[in-house]
Amino acid sequence: MELLKQKIMQEGIVLDGGVLKVDTFLNHQVDAELMLAIGKAFAELFRESGVTKIMTIESSGIAPAVLTALPLAVPMVFGRKRKSLTLRDDLYTEKVYSFTKQEESEVTISRKFLAPNDRVLIIDDFLAHGEAALGMARIVRQAGAEVAGIGIVIEKSFQTGRGKLLEQGFRVESLARIASLEGGKVEFV
Repeated sequence: MELLKQKIMQEGIVLDGGVLKVDTFLNHQVDAELMLAIGKAFAELFRESGVTKIMTIESSGIAPAVLTALPLAVPMVFGRKRKSLTLRDDLYTEKVYSFTKQEESEVTISRKFLAPNDRVLIIDDFLAHGEAALGMARIVRQAGAEVAGIGIVIEKSFQTGRGKLLEQGFRVESLARIASLEGGKVEFV
């Protein structure tokens, strides 16, 4: 997706440790027009996949997930990382490790929002080592539902995530694939 690549080149900041900071348009402040284009791109990629639900993890995946759900006319559900007084019982739960935050979170989704007949499109902001996507896929499987595919806004192709997801048989579509962040420079696949 050329618009996304341009935005990464203009506003992305490469940090030590293979981290790409995109807080001006995705992870803190959200560029609504870009998210709308991202949602439309994912919807086109997965339109024929029989998607009945979009799923992500709070918080950076919510904007692209909502704007993917809109053109597909399906609900979006997000996994919560924090305990809630209103979300205590009858949950699907998985532990998910975040490469960027260097911490493990317990992600929960109410059982009433996933059913065995669902075909779930997982949307995530980044793909590094694949832990978030794999955790979401495990929740989908706990529900007896099927993963229709995994949509990634920005993939760091030099890390192991894509391979792990493909080994599990998942269809993976990334809108921007980064080959390298070496020397503080973004290079696309």
